[in-house]
Amino acid sequence: MAKNSFYYIEKSGKIDLMDNLVDALSKVKTGGFIWLSYSNPDKEELSLLIDALGIHPLSIEDCFDDEQIPKIDNFPTYTHVLFNRFSYKSKKLEINEVNLFLGENFIVSVNQLDGKLQHNLKEFKELVDNRIEMAKEGPPFVMHIILDHIVDQKLVVIEAIEDELITAEDTMLDNLKEFNPSDLQRIRRDLLSLRKSLFHEREILVKINRKDSKFIPDEALFHFSDVYDHLNKFFELTEINREVLTSLMQMNLSLLNNKMAKAANQTNGSVRRLTFITTIFMPLTLLSGIGGMSEYSMMTGSSNWKIAYPLFLLAMAGIGIVNYFILRWMARNDSDQV
Repeated sequence: MAKNSFYYIEKSGKIDLMDNLVDALSKVKTGGFIWLSYSNPDKEELSLLIDALGIHPLSIEDCFDDEQIPKIDNFPTYTHVLFNRFSYKSKKLEINEVNLFLGENFIVSVNQLDGKLQHNLKEFKELVDNRIEMAKEGPPFVMHIILDHIVDQKLVVIEAIEDELITAEDTMLDNLKEFNPSDLQRIRRDLLSLRKSLFHEREILVKINRKDSKFIPDEALFHFSDVYDHLNKFFELTEINREVLTSLMQMNLSLLNNKMAKAANQTNGSVRRLTFITTIFMPLTLLSGIGGMSEYSMMTGSSNWKIAYPLFLLAMAGIGIVNYFILRWMARNDSDQV
């Protein structure tokens, strides 16, 4: 669904909504400038700007390429700026492109939005209405208002990711069983996408502030410099969150290793105890097997069994006690050597 609006902004600050593109183009000849706002347009609609405003066909193609990175292109009759708009809903990062074409007496905004188009159109329109004293100064100031709003929205996304990292850390420390490591991988991908966008958008503002575009006057550079400061701050926050995420992943690995080591120690302790008991009773088992044979009675005499068997049991008990203390002594020596 496409929803387009065409505005004529007079030098006095009055904003007129035009019925179509032709009326907007004819109106700009009387002074002031036009703002053409497109949301999810088709290629045919934007192709009209090629002849009307001298927009290059490659710039029109960029508006329909979802794989583009933020950039700025300077053409003889306009400057093309591509920014990413971020939103974070239900733990899902959504990215929408915003293309801006800035000319001497026009600005074109092309939004590729997923649903709620009318809401987003009103949002941009309200931004300009609320800052009309700045907007009436010309197209560069309208572009600053839009970019400033897009950049400020990124802070909301960064804060939402920070809250998720805090929640993940608390869950990891309180109850490791309920912690899902895949959440960290999802946040990692989101931070990478955010960092990539902020890096290139910061470069855009650098080029604007060094006067690469002839359509942005010196008096507007102070406003774009403020946007650059925000982008630089958000980029640093993203880097900090990536470091926190790396620490959490290492912490999760350490906790899992500790848990596995604890389980291994418990198993080793059980095996050690069973081995200790088995070592004590192995000679006793051998002796009891011999003592239970008829040959033992023949050796001691069948009439002497009342004395022979108690002595045999006493000898077995003595051997067991001696084995116990020998093994304890060997275990202490091994622990001292470690």
